Amino acid sequence: MDLLPDSSRSRSDSTSSSASQSSRSKTVLRQRLSQLMTCIEDMSSDDEAGEEVSRTLNEAFELCGRLLPTDAFRLHMVTWNVATAEPPEDVASLLQLNDQPPIDLYVIGLQEVNATPMRFISDLMAEDSWSHLFMDTLGPKGFVKVTSVRMQGLLLLVFAQMMHLPFIRNIQTTYTRTGIFGYWGNKGAVSVRFSFYGHMVCFLNCHLAAHMHNALQRVDEFEYILETQDFDIFDTPRVLDHKVVFWFGDLNFRIEDHGLHFVRSSINGGRLNLLWSKDQLIMMKKKEPFLQEFDEGPLNFKPTYKFDRKADTYDTSSAKTWLGFKTNTVAVLPLTMYRPRPLQRCSTTFHFLLTSLFWGMVCFCLGAWYRELNPPSGKKRKPAWTDRILWRIKPKNLPSEEDDNDDKKASTSTDNGQEEYPIMVIQNTYTSVMSYGVSDHKPVIGNFTLELKKCFDTQLVHLAPVGEWSADQNALLSYTILEDFMSSTWDWIGLYKVGFKSASDYETFVWVRENELPEVNEVIEKSVDKDEIPLLSGEYVLGYYSTNLNSIVGLSDSFQILESKHAAMEGLVAKDINGIDK
Repeated sequence: MDLLPDSSRSRSDSTSSSASQSSRSKTVLRQRLSQLMTCIEDMSSDDEAGEEVSRTLNEAFELCGRLLPTDAFRLHMVTWNVATAEPPEDVASLLQLNDQPPIDLYVIGLQEVNATPMRFISDLMAEDSWSHLFMDTLGPKGFVKVTSVRMQGLLLLVFAQMMHLPFIRNIQTTYTRTGIFGYWGNKGAVSVRFSFYGHMVCFLNCHLAAHMHNALQRVDEFEYILETQDFDIFDTPRVLDHKVVFWFGDLNFRIEDHGLHFVRSSINGGRLNLLWSKDQLIMMKKKEPFLQEFDEGPLNFKPTYKFDRKADTYDTSSAKTWLGFKTNTVAVLPLTMYRPRPLQRCSTTFHFLLTSLFWGMVCFCLGAWYRELNPPSGKKRKPAWTDRILWRIKPKNLPSEEDDNDDKKASTSTDNGQEEYPIMVIQNTYTSVMSYGVSDHKPVIGNFTLELKKCFDTQLVHLAPVGEWSADQNALLSYTILEDFMSSTWDWIGLYKVGFKSASDYETFVWVRENELPEVNEVIEKSVDKDEIPLLSGEYVLGYYSTNLNSIVGLSDSFQILESKHAAMEGLVAKDINGIDK
């Protein structure tokens, strides 16, 4: 996290019903339509019957209007096990930058990012190479990194168009280790949760236990992750409390029973449907009720593991020798155990580094011992859909018998928040991108439309520059709290150049008024020292950062900073100013 100062469409929605769960709103709607049909059948020429028809129709259509979301947002998700590789030069096709309608949110989950001790330490001091690549690619397109979270090789990044930033609030991240009884983070999960226009969403990037025989262990690990991850939010303390949950990553589920030849011939012949019934995740969903709540689009793309690097051919590696034994892959001691210990919470500190290094040495020694006692067979890996994207809409309680039988109460009762502000998830694309070969996994992308009714569309803070801005004189800005929220004297206002990459990518900042918290609608002015203002002209915005909500809750309209007289006289250009574009 930042350190701050071509398949068929699948659809889920929070207003849909099934055999086990139903929506009160739809129940009421059915009741109204049933009444309408009864009225039509019994309608006579008298005015009373006509008025009943009109009243029932109005109620039905009013309810329909409340059910229909009013806004649609595009979400593009990526999951990729990068197998410690360095990023490719170009990720445009991975991100579908020219997609129409344009993307609103990007969520990128990576597994096995290079996490050797020295590399991991260097990444603590600066962004890792993968984060840099995505920020450099998406920044010029108007996307800002909302947050990120990393646990060793697991990395989760969230980007949003700048205009959405004030409406992404209550951002929190967490992680769960499941390797070596919960001490080692080579396997586990990282997650990000936030409120998007008032709708609580959570993204969970997982890397579960490997190998064919560990299907039950993978399910157990996922259940453990759901049970132990918690957030400091009173109404959504757990992952499954959120209205929408996206579960994705290298889930490591394999294809059972079928032999290598049958699997490859089915893939080459385009008969992927022959493999679906033996996919472990599909099989487990039939057995585990909590998995049945997650939806997934059809697997109409080739299995994404295991490929030869820099090629589109499945694993052709020949057996190699290691201490006299044959092996075609690096066999390791299984690092995930059945029922790991509860989450060990600590920040990225020196203690965390020492713990990671210690257990890394233990893993290496035990792995060497395990390889000698139990060498692998040297067989080629069977292709599998290890990399997946699933989602879950929070189910709602069945309406009670009292609600079903009491028509008057149902027609006048107030919908709960989920019914009043529904959200629908429609999957537009679920496929792999075969053109990338830096890893033995192919990346998987999922493109979604989130249809929702906004709970709010007003920023918490209004910001504006006062007068002209240039480095020739001190500048003024004003801010106004439009709605009461958990403001703090540790909040600050940043000056951002349009195209900024994250909330920490400011040119300068000022603290908010420190002697007292502002009143709602109170106009407050702050001065910005001229020495902190960029010398050259450019387009900028002001952003109010809330330390309690961990997000920018107010953005000004873009405005122009004028070129300073000193810069004009000296003929300065961007590279002349301390070597950076100031």
